[in-house]
Amino acid sequence: MPWTRPGPAGWSSPDELAAVQRAELPRVLATALRSPFYAARYADGAPPRTAADFADVALTTKQDLRDAYPYGMLAVPRERLATYHESSGTSGEPTASYYTERDWTDLAERFARKWIGISPSDTLLVRTPYALVITGHLAHAAARSCGATVVPGDLRSLATPLSRIVRVLHDLEVTLTWCNPTEAMMLAAAARAAGLRPDRDFPALRAMFVAAEPLTEVRRRRISEIWGGVPVIEEYGSTETGTIAGQCPSGTMHLWADRAIFEVFDPATGDLTRTGRGQLVVTPLWREAMPLLRYNLADEVEVADTPCPCGWALPTVRVFGRAAFAYPVGPATVTQSRLEELVFALPAPCEVVFWRARADRDVLRVEIEVADEHRERAVKELRSSIDRELGVPHQVDAVAPGGIVPTATLRGQRDILKARYLFGPGEDWSGAVMYQ
Repeated sequence: MPWTRPGPAGWSSPDELAAVQRAELPRVLATALRSPFYAARYADGAPPRTAADFADVALTTKQDLRDAYPYGMLAVPRERLATYHESSGTSGEPTASYYTERDWTDLAERFARKWIGISPSDTLLVRTPYALVITGHLAHAAARSCGATVVPGDLRSLATPLSRIVRVLHDLEVTLTWCNPTEAMMLAAAARAAGLRPDRDFPALRAMFVAAEPLTEVRRRRISEIWGGVPVIEEYGSTETGTIAGQCPSGTMHLWADRAIFEVFDPATGDLTRTGRGQLVVTPLWREAMPLLRYNLADEVEVADTPCPCGWALPTVRVFGRAAFAYPVGPATVTQSRLEELVFALPAPCEVVFWRARADRDVLRVEIEVADEHRERAVKELRSSIDRELGVPHQVDAVAPGGIVPTATLRGQRDILKARYLFGPGEDWSGAVMYQ
């Protein structure tokens, strides 16, 4: 029997939305108890079955998912699975995720909730990985469900260097792109390296969808400026959950609270609250294959019920990323997001796009790529803003374009050869059977 999932409306207050969520909880809890992980967790006690029981449910952690690899979280027969995925995390231990066809209907619908819309007249360039992570497959499925043409550009593939993607982006008159914020800037730099102007030579482009990195408002504006003012529309999610938040026309991120229960966890006190600042905890409401109860994403966020001009009656969220991206320097702590704000607050004519920093205990070292004619101004202004805003010992150095992102990366083309066994006279056969 098909599930009747509500849309992103149908309530007018946080309390009404919470009532919608509570009504789904008994089914969610029953589904979770079909998985080996949750069945074992509650084997020695009364399992949670009602909305009231949910208050006592313990967090599910990333380590729980690693320990349950590969099928410990599975709540349906394996023959019902549509896809298997693993997170892009760097722990070295696999984190498995799986989805049924019914799950994929929900995944695609959530991704397609872009306020600018996806239609059959669109051509969407997917410039995220198609490997075990979900991101490329998610955009592909959502675009096809809307009737759009998909260009599977992939990422980190030898077959799709930046120069080739820029050609496709231009020649196919791509209207929408899906990538991370850094890739949006890399594509712009590669376009310039190819003799094209991102703000002029891609007139069909009408929006860029971005995710996978915390994105400050100042960097979002800079990306939009580089590409001629097109909207840069952010979303937030994970391989384990799919899309869980999207940006509204007012530029605010909203949690899709009609599809999941969201809570904020304070690791210092152990408290779970509906709003506030802390780590985001997610309980999907419409997940078949891999139900998750109070799954701690461990991303630092700030959730609020503040009304938004867009009129969406959904909680808002600011995503700060992992706490690991904050380091002590001298008397203060430096975060990646705060430093990014200062770098991209540099005047646009300086054209500072690529930068890197190392936070040593006694000094913050920053490098920026900048042309010679803007070097003095950019360095002076960044030093001044670090002094004023961060108040830490620092050193700012400028390197010429290509010093951080090599020019060969922007312009390079590499042939991908298929395996070969038979060679002619004088040919180099050292590549036999190898993919080069």
